[in-house]
Amino acid sequence: MRKLIVHGDPGVRKDGIIDYDGEELQVFAVQRQGEFHGPDEPQLWCTVGTEDEREAFDRRTYVPHWLEVDTVEAAALDVVKEGGDLTV
Repeated sequence: MRKLIVHGDPGVRKDGIIDYDGEELQVFAVQRQGEFHGPDEPQLWCTVGTEDEREAFDRRTYVPHWLEVDTVEAAALDVVKEGGDLTV
């Protein structure tokens, strides 16, 4: 599990799937930064991980401050599934 800071908005939302460095990762949470006072383009601060790490995220059995942090441009991500389905 890691934090991924995405410069720009590739269109991924919570419960989406991305391809990052040749690995498919699930997006567990997204925090959108820079809407009002921020930079010219928004930043998405995503908590991502593998399917095996989903339970650890849901149960909060990790320390957020100890997660590895990577930064990437939105164009460098391949969005496999956007997520954020609003179907009821």
